[in-house]
Formats: sequence, structure tokens, C-alpha cells
Amino acid sequence: MSKLDVFSKLAEQKIQEAIKNGELNNLPGKGKPLNLTDSRHIPPDLRMAYKVLKNSGMIPAEMEIKKEIALLEQLIAQCTGEQEKGELKHKLQEKAIVYSLLMEKRRSK
Repeated sequence: MSKLDVFSKLAEQKIQEAIKNGELNNLPGKGKPLNLTDSRHIPPDLRMAYKVLKNSGMIPAEMEIKKEIALLEQLIAQCTGEQEKGELKHKLQEKAIVYSLLMEKRRSK
């Protein structure tokens, strides 16, 4: 078992214990939707550009590819024909490679 697995199990145990003890019952924002437009994961110098793109209906290339990957995964899960499933898996691998290359390029900047 890796250190990450041990940490994950310990964290999950602590969370379950806090739920059981009612420590998470009165958190701010309880019952409200999550803010999925949070931009903390976007580098500060790119946030305004991303916001402009989002408001204009455009999304970054890596996000578009992630959407395509998710769609391909859904299609593979529902596919019954082996030949078609193989073709979809091939497309999925291609998209995963393109995504990896885009992310590597972004990290190297």
C-alpha cells in the first residue's frame, strides 16, 4: 500500500468520524450549490483571458479535449459492438495523447 493510499484512508476515516460527531453540520454554504466557476486553479495571469473566453462561449483547447474524452468514455461504456468499441478506444487514446501534450506544453511555459 502506497503512502498516498494510507493518507487517503486516514483522511476518509477522519471525515467519517467528523460526520458521525456532527462536526460538519453547520458549515457555511451548507445546502448551497458549489461555485464551479472558481478560478483558483488557473494561473493569475491567465484568469482574465479565461473569463473573457468563457463569457464569449469559447473554451480553452484542453477543456474542449477533456469534454471530448468524457464523451468518448461514455460512448465506450454504452457500446456493444466490439469493432465500434475498438475504434472509439483508439480515438480516446489519440485524444488522451493530445491532451497530455497540451498540458505538458502549458507546464513548460
